[in-house]
Amino acid sequence: MSRIISIEDSKSPIAEAYREIRTNIEFSNIDSEKKVILTTSSRANEGKSTVLSNLAVTFANLDKKVLIIDGDLRNPTIHKTFGLSNIYGLTDILLEKLNFMECVQPSGITDLHILACGDIPPNPSEMLASNKMKTFLEIIRERYDYIFIDAPPIGVVTDAGIISGYSDGVIFVVESNGADIEQIKMAKERLLNINAKILGVVLNKFDNKKSGYDYYNYYYQQDETSKKGRKERKKDKKKAGRKSWR
Repeated sequence: MSRIISIEDSKSPIAEAYREIRTNIEFSNIDSEKKVILTTSSRANEGKSTVLSNLAVTFANLDKKVLIIDGDLRNPTIHKTFGLSNIYGLTDILLEKLNFMECVQPSGITDLHILACGDIPPNPSEMLASNKMKTFLEIIRERYDYIFIDAPPIGVVTDAGIISGYSDGVIFVVESNGADIEQIKMAKERLLNINAKILGVVLNKFDNKKSGYDYYNYYYQQDETSKKGRKERKKDKKKAGRKSWR
């Protein structure tokens, strides 16, 4: 698996940031259910697929049943992130070639399943806007605690806007020091114009060396060291107590 820091380095500040986002999403469920969540961005290569994959892993780590759907029918990447096949997927279900159980794949992580894109269609927008797509999501949402959909950039094509109509919330991913402010504004306006429920913005590819996160990383490591030290001292006390009793 590539770029899944929530697995590769679960104690890193970045992994902790994903867990904080997870907590915020959970708290947002108080007023209305946030079960189907979409990720998009203003343009390509801002890291929306990586953000989605890491978030999905953090939810699966809570023993939640999670599904990732690759809804980017133009440039699918989720299968690459998890090292899976893209032979079958969402398009096969919508074309009624195969059923869901024939297309869904285990991710290698407990409670996390992947539905790849499948063959790239000539008419992605029409497929996503179809009644079959809407019906499929209505059925599949009953099987999972959370469904994360990776959508194309809202600032480039209309697909994300279409899928947002089936979603309970949208996470907008912005590349730090890379995204164009005017593109971001335009993408946000597109989401608001279709009444998309924006849960929040994730600032991605952030250089922590230029911020207080370097201090946080040091503090976090020191805190972990202190915890280990306390555990070792407790063990030493128990050993000493047993010796004195004898």
